[in-house]
Amino acid sequence: MLDGIFASLYTTSVTAPVFLAVCLLSVALGLGIALVYRKISGEGGTMISALTVLPFLVQLVILLVNGNLGAGVAVAGAFSLVRFRSAPGSARDIMAIFLAMTVGLCCGMGYCTLAVLAAVVTCILLLLQGRQAADADARDIRVTIPENLDYNDLFSDLFAEHTTASRLLRVKTVNMGSLYSLHYRVTLKDAGKEKELLDAMRCRNGNLEIACGIPAEGRQGDML
Repeated sequence: MLDGIFASLYTTSVTAPVFLAVCLLSVALGLGIALVYRKISGEGGTMISALTVLPFLVQLVILLVNGNLGAGVAVAGAFSLVRFRSAPGSARDIMAIFLAMTVGLCCGMGYCTLAVLAAVVTCILLLLQGRQAADADARDIRVTIPENLDYNDLFSDLFAEHTTASRLLRVKTVNMGSLYSLHYRVTLKDAGKEKELLDAMRCRNGNLEIACGIPAEGRQGDML
């Protein structure tokens, strides 16, 4: 009995009612994926629009190349160009885009039940993972120090007092090697005392530049 549920809606030909129904389903699933992505990432803009439209576009492409080898090769070449014109994203961004393409592929081949199942299960997993990974007290701190200071234990006592965990992610020389730029990932004991920590660090680095922000997931080296 369940075999018919997972069968393709497209048989020998594509009728207008079935095509319109599948189009509406792909757009609805794309909108659902976009809303879930917005909830777990807190981001909007073009990414939301792209996730909404992407399943519909992939569905149309699959319908056009169905059984046409030449069109399939041409589309594969066009998709490969999109990769090199896109900025690198986090693992969460890539997963959302891949899910949208998977849903569009399922809809384009008529497997609507699989499309709904893939979208629902993956979105639930993303929501659970996003809730577990959320840490309101996590901060990325980038601090500039003079080259004559030893950065190994420069802020150890301050981090021990104000944070529950801290680690040095990256060290980079700036200003022709006269300064060091240190990138830390810390978890604050009390988010309300963030300014107190930064003020104490300013006394250690000679009041040079300090940047503090929420960690950008998947982009450890691109904070601020």
